[in-house]
Amino acid sequence: MRRGRDETEEERADRMWQELIQEVRVAQMGVQILFGFLLTVVFTPKYATLEHTDRTIYIVTVVLGAAATGALIGPVSLHRLVSGRRVKPQAVAWASRLTFVGLVLLLATTAASLLLILRVATHDGAVPWLVTGVVAWYLLCWFVLPLWTRHRYTTR
Repeated sequence: MRRGRDETEEERADRMWQELIQEVRVAQMGVQILFGFLLTVVFTPKYATLEHTDRTIYIVTVVLGAAATGALIGPVSLHRLVSGRRVKPQAVAWASRLTFVGLVLLLATTAASLLLILRVATHDGAVPWLVTGVVAWYLLCWFVLPLWTRHRYTTR
């Protein structure tokens, strides 16, 4: 029994590109909204009252958000700059790598944002445990389950 699709390398690259762009759209929206909100925090009165540690967490979070935004918008720029050059399979591979890096950076941005918000909102010693729990959940949903599925149901 034959598995998979009957498609040329170019057709496969076209299909994979369309799938990747749909995935990137979801991640881009999340990171752009999060990054936009992060950029406004420094202009609020509350920022002036943050402790040094919280300001450091904020700065790290903004830098992570900027890096995530760059990685998740990178595939669009990559496609635009190589379009028509007959390198779509290679472009798909690089765009996929950028997207993966962007997801890792988005995870770090979200975790750092959550850490900052919970530290400021609660001043509770349980905050690191809560953030660790959320990060573990993200790791499970975003990486462990997909990798397990890939391992369990594919032969490659």
